[in-house]
Amino acid sequence: MGPALLFAPADRPERFAKAADRADAVIIDLEDAVAPEAKAQAREHMVASGLDPATTMVRINALDTPDAALDLAALELSPFRTIMVAKAADPDAVAALADFTVVALCESAAGILAAPALAQLPNVVALMWGAEDLVASLGGTSSRFTSGPRTGAYRAVAMQARSQLLLAAGAAGKVAIDSIYADFADLDGLAEESEDAVASGFGAKACIHPSQVAVVRDAYRPSDAAVAAARELLAAADAAGTGVFAFEGQMVDGPILLHARQTLSRAGL
Repeated sequence: MGPALLFAPADRPERFAKAADRADAVIIDLEDAVAPEAKAQAREHMVASGLDPATTMVRINALDTPDAALDLAALELSPFRTIMVAKAADPDAVAALADFTVVALCESAAGILAAPALAQLPNVVALMWGAEDLVASLGGTSSRFTSGPRTGAYRAVAMQARSQLLLAAGAAGKVAIDSIYADFADLDGLAEESEDAVASGFGAKACIHPSQVAVVRDAYRPSDAAVAAARELLAAADAAGTGVFAFEGQMVDGPILLHARQTLSRAGL
């Protein structure tokens, strides 16, 4: 699913179809987006949503909460079998969800440290990280600088967690999903962060507002020039017929060719 994943609060069913129409996949949210008193009805809305299971996942509450058991019971009445486990940190608990395809949302210090073990589980297909919950779990107040020349940039601990999750996912051959960009009015900041996500290796990025979807898609969609350059490079590699060769004044080897193939893959070629 991806590259643009859009959260939709489960207690707002009128938004489901619009989210599915605008994004590459929908995350029906039973956790933080839903007030405690609205969760029971939200589960009913999720079951009756009618969304395509191939492009829909459901974020459930943390597995150590009573709400998680209720979420899982509701899911049994639905067609959805891809779930995002909030505040994932216990590999044994996630492994027990053998009937589901799992996206492990690592959003605490314990979750980030458990990311390598979570990524190795056969039912886990992707990892995502959450910045604000992570910093809150450490006793901090904000994952980003709020003043000065670095306003909007992640603090060092958030960047480390982001990198650790990406490495854990990559080492296990699983997809890494980049966290949301909370300031949905700052599309320029989102574009910069999305471009970094693509260049770093994140397979998708989560959105919280429909206006963010196009920005994320643009970041993941290679330009015509990039596609042409990738094709030219791969054609030169075929012609060279060797492991390492010179192309336009630079030495080209396996990793460079892999970058080119990934560019074509993101372009759907």
